[in-house]
Amino acid sequence: MKKARKEVLMQGNEAVAEGALQAGCRFFAGYPITPATEISEILSIKLPRIDGTFLQMEDEIASLGAVIGASLAGVKAMTATSGPGFSLMQEILGFAVIAEVPCVVVNVMRGGPSTGLPTFPAQGDVMQARWGTHGDHPIIVLSASTVRECYEMTIQAFNYAEKYRTPVILLLDEVVAHMREKIVPGGEFEIINRVKPTMPPEWYIPYEDTTTGVPPMADFGEGYRYHVTGLTHDVRGFPTERPDEIKAFNERIFRKISRHMEAVSLVEYNETEDAEIAIVAYGCVARSAKRAVKDARERGIKAGLLKLITIWPFARAALERVLKNAKVLIVPEMNMGQISREVKRVNQGTARVFTLNKVDGTIITPQEILARIMEVVQ
Repeated sequence: MKKARKEVLMQGNEAVAEGALQAGCRFFAGYPITPATEISEILSIKLPRIDGTFLQMEDEIASLGAVIGASLAGVKAMTATSGPGFSLMQEILGFAVIAEVPCVVVNVMRGGPSTGLPTFPAQGDVMQARWGTHGDHPIIVLSASTVRECYEMTIQAFNYAEKYRTPVILLLDEVVAHMREKIVPGGEFEIINRVKPTMPPEWYIPYEDTTTGVPPMADFGEGYRYHVTGLTHDVRGFPTERPDEIKAFNERIFRKISRHMEAVSLVEYNETEDAEIAIVAYGCVARSAKRAVKDARERGIKAGLLKLITIWPFARAALERVLKNAKVLIVPEMNMGQISREVKRVNQGTARVFTLNKVDGTIITPQEILARIMEVVQ
């Protein structure tokens, strides 16, 4: 008889650490930073117990560099940081993109810019997560609004990283990272590992174009020798200046994500089937929005919530589905308006779009969202 799993009170950051272990993470390198430090603290204790490796690095640049090195050696690896550290990681994040190295970067957002508000929540890193590293590049960015989602989305981040040979960013905010909720950890999850080469080492082409767009990845040290560089490279990993090879490479790294849009676009619909007013929200703000929708419904207003779990690539198809009924969109964000720009781009005048922006270090409450709903229906 299967033993029943116990319900436990767990913090968001703790759930991230537990989710990483469940996904098979066996290497963490990081530098302590509020409000993400608990992830490092927990993994510093738990990884060595299961023959994993924890390294406290001298800075965030070195942290992600160590993570990339571990992943190249065949180990599932991650780091965790907040705004200033995430800024430092941008250059080497681009290296992970162009070298197609699977890894997970958790960014617990806080007020900024610069040192900003270390202990207060914000959602100001959304566009940085998409465009922080230079050059055209694809990226997968997930978010979480509950402690359970912190657990599940960490596992999902590792699965996407391994499946598509790409760095994946998990965006939290200080509220979600530090709140505590009762969850039942564990469960039945598909755990995906990178595709390994099956051909002899001398036949191996490390960056070949496959039917999925994702080439198999050999671990360093197991006999498959190949070149890794931050320069644009050919199918064997060597730098190239040939336009045909450059074009083929760039198109492939985009295609390996874009052709799987339906698989990676995770959203949650709440009362959207007949919603005439739709709220588009993510992170802790989605929690407030869910309550505001309930309160609006009690007042006879047909409101609904499209909760974004995948932030990038933007869930265009999900928004278009909501727009079949919605005449008004409200985008509450703890920034000056970052996802609202994407909403307006997809909307193209179909519905009226209103924003609710807050950058004072406090959360957007259900009452504030409800007040905005009442204001726009006048």
